[in-house]
Amino acid sequence: MRKRDATADRDGADVSKRDRILAAAQELFADYGYAGTTMRIIAERAGVAFGLVSHYFGNKENLFLVAGYEMIDAMLAAIRRDAESARNGLEAVDIFVGSYFAFTQANRTTFPTLIRCSPFSDDNPHLDRQKIGAKFEELIAEIEKGLERGMRDGTIALLPVRDTAFMIYAAIVGAVRTVFLTPFGDPGLFAEARRFILRAIAAR
Repeated sequence: MRKRDATADRDGADVSKRDRILAAAQELFADYGYAGTTMRIIAERAGVAFGLVSHYFGNKENLFLVAGYEMIDAMLAAIRRDAESARNGLEAVDIFVGSYFAFTQANRTTFPTLIRCSPFSDDNPHLDRQKIGAKFEELIAEIEKGLERGMRDGTIALLPVRDTAFMIYAAIVGAVRTVFLTPFGDPGLFAEARRFILRAIAAR
């Protein structure tokens, strides 16, 4: 029993260093992109030995993917928590959109990593887009669930679920990229995009 507890303590310390590396990587990838970030700079920002970065994440490409994947997992956890209050499918989609935008604002210093590590980005054209796309499919699936629920309960018009989910996500991504990557990021853009999506799918 003591041996297992000691291992747990040691693992806890290791996880703390891993989290520091990951947070540093997310901030640096957000600021400088894939090409402008090195493993050594990440180690310096995290305050850990250079070898620990490779120990936990292997190479830079894998760390870049993990940085994006873990952000998606955190976003999905927030969206699913918020969606528990949805009374119908239309509200579920509305909550998804609102929670997504809120997450980007709450994580402004790191969220651009997810913009760069996406199937829609050309920041690093050598990344495996199939692998990246599979992770982003989890977000699309959440939208599909809300759409299907709304079509069953009558709050959402009868629409092709898959195509509509992609159109909704495209509108979200377009708004986020505009706010984060261009000088046209009007503060009201997220709210207007949210209203636009709801008007487009609501049952008449």
